[in-house]
Amino acid sequence: MEREYMEFDVVIVGAGPAGLSAACRLKQKAVEAGQELSVCVVEKGSEVGAHILSGAVFEPRALNELFPDWQALGAPLNTPVKRDDIYLLKSDAAATRIPDFAVPKTMHNEGNYIISLGNLCRWLAQQAENLGVEIYPGFAAQQALIDEQGVVRGIVTGDLGVDHEGKPKDGLYTPGMELRAKYTLFAEGCRGHIGKQLIKQYRLDAQADAQHYGIGIKELWEIDPARHEQGLVVHTAGWPLNDENPGGSFLYHLENNQVVVGLIVDLSYSNPHLSPFDEFQRYKHHPVIKQYLEGGKRISYGARAICKGGLNSLPKMVFPGGALIGCDAGTLNFAKIKGSHTAMKSGMLAAEAIVEALAVGREGGDELHNYVKAFEDSWLYDELYRSRNFGAAMHKFGAILGGAFNFVDQNLFGGKIPLTLHDNKPDHACLKPAAQSPKIDYPKPDGKLSFDKLSSVFLSNTNHEEDQPCHLQLIDPNIPLARNLPLYDEPAQRYCPAGVYEIVTLESGEKKFQINAQNCVHCKTCDIKDPAQNINWVAPEGTGGPNYPNM
Repeated sequence: MEREYMEFDVVIVGAGPAGLSAACRLKQKAVEAGQELSVCVVEKGSEVGAHILSGAVFEPRALNELFPDWQALGAPLNTPVKRDDIYLLKSDAAATRIPDFAVPKTMHNEGNYIISLGNLCRWLAQQAENLGVEIYPGFAAQQALIDEQGVVRGIVTGDLGVDHEGKPKDGLYTPGMELRAKYTLFAEGCRGHIGKQLIKQYRLDAQADAQHYGIGIKELWEIDPARHEQGLVVHTAGWPLNDENPGGSFLYHLENNQVVVGLIVDLSYSNPHLSPFDEFQRYKHHPVIKQYLEGGKRISYGARAICKGGLNSLPKMVFPGGALIGCDAGTLNFAKIKGSHTAMKSGMLAAEAIVEALAVGREGGDELHNYVKAFEDSWLYDELYRSRNFGAAMHKFGAILGGAFNFVDQNLFGGKIPLTLHDNKPDHACLKPAAQSPKIDYPKPDGKLSFDKLSSVFLSNTNHEEDQPCHLQLIDPNIPLARNLPLYDEPAQRYCPAGVYEIVTLESGEKKFQINAQNCVHCKTCDIKDPAQNINWVAPEGTGGPNYPNM
């Protein structure tokens, strides 16, 4: 049957910092050029911000360019960073504070703000709507609309009211719509499911190093006012992780006696027994962290993968009819552990390129080469270039030697040391067999500082329409049990931070791989880390997933 369609000049997939900045910039530039421009943003979350999860210490550089008067407009940047404390955790009880002079420059946060990125996106959405952008939350982009010539012409939104077998439900079925566009921008965030397809189809990563990822797990706490220090930023390296299983943590003091606390586990980890969720739970018992959280109350929980390959892993960002922006391309600056200002800038550059193209009478469907050129001439490229070695150094040399290399590169050479390190081993290929890896005995959660997965998922307000096709697709249903279980003890049951994957033993004694798709917080870790690359994450029905307040 024919789908209904709507036509726009530009369709943007994803209302995160990249997509919303692109939308605002498109309208601003169109007004300057005296052009009429129709812009539509689709967002799979139930509202703008529902799926946004970030640390977040925010660098306002791109925001200053997009809305120089953001303070007067009421942008939610309420907590300037007051101090940076960086610790090396040596064990579950010992720690050393690293003196400021020994920290790579990129880790200093003067002039930055501790924010809720979800709330900044809600504010950006208001600015976009004031400029005339149409925003449709609750609509998941299911696939790109590609014509016979291989040109992207927009997107198709997901069908609504389909049962788990893919059949329309009586009286509830609404087919997805075609949203057609001259140019389509994909701003789905890290490991976007359409972005992944486009990278493969157009071989956009042919010249790039393998992309690398981390999983970030985060909680929002309300703490004892006596333990609260608004504007304090705490980062740690070391315990409970190590060079085989790298990562680091953060604890940021927001306003209103709230702190956010989180652990980022590098998805290049090698031990299949490792559970990022359980590492995070035990990390909160370290005296450096516990001193702030003790007696406090946990309010919210969430998890999301982050792209950390940087410049060396950036795919070609354009293809006929559109572009990848923000973390869909992988513009996060891992040396700063920041991706919001870089995502915003990439969206703004793509928007400016589109307005230029339309102004000279182009009809869409072409490659936005001026976006690539503008990117290469921008501060964004310069910043990513200076950070290009950061992640690779940690992977190659470990935390201590890699940290020393990064200190020399960043502080003495300004990121321009005359060599480039490459790391081409994908994260999913890094696991060692379970039999060769030490088992990890995680302590039971105490219900005060540490918690179990299910009570955590409850706090993420995650919900999906139960009777719908499973959005976690196994390319070969037999692989988990045939290959992953004997060799890796099926790591999905541990790397998923939401209890989606379970191995259940049936009465017959047979083992079964069970997927509890209801619990999924859309972090994408399974799509990235599965050693057989057998799990394909696709968007579920619109509005499904977490509903994060203030995250």
